[in-house]
Amino acid sequence: MPPALVAYVGAAITMLVLDAIWLTTMVPRIYQPQLGDLLAERPNLAVAGVFYLLYLVGVVVFAILPAIEARSWLTALGYGALLGLVAYGTYDFTNLSTLRNWPVSLSLIDVAWGTALTAVTALGGYWAVRWLLPG
Repeated sequence: MPPALVAYVGAAITMLVLDAIWLTTMVPRIYQPQLGDLLAERPNLAVAGVFYLLYLVGVVVFAILPAIEARSWLTALGYGALLGLVAYGTYDFTNLSTLRNWPVSLSLIDVAWGTALTAVTALGGYWAVRWLLPG
């Protein structure tokens, strides 16, 4: 099995589990009170699926494959964190600059979450390759 595919599946499992926990616990506590009616009653799962499919390609290409080549879990963690910071920062800081009354505190929380989530997601994909395809 190609390492990129193993990395993708490992990263997908990691990200989906962690983000499901985050979203089910934090949307009612953090996002709903700050966004109110701007937040959809139910997420569009098809659109969310497209996001996850594409984002995970980025995690594999920009964080996991370089880490496999370097044989370094720290590379996966660091590049994953950087990718998360850039991607979630782009979304949140664009919202801050273009949307009226977008909460600064929400952006800071979301960027921190995206950074941590992507770092751990990259690590999950990296370890999947190391465990399932040793050598």
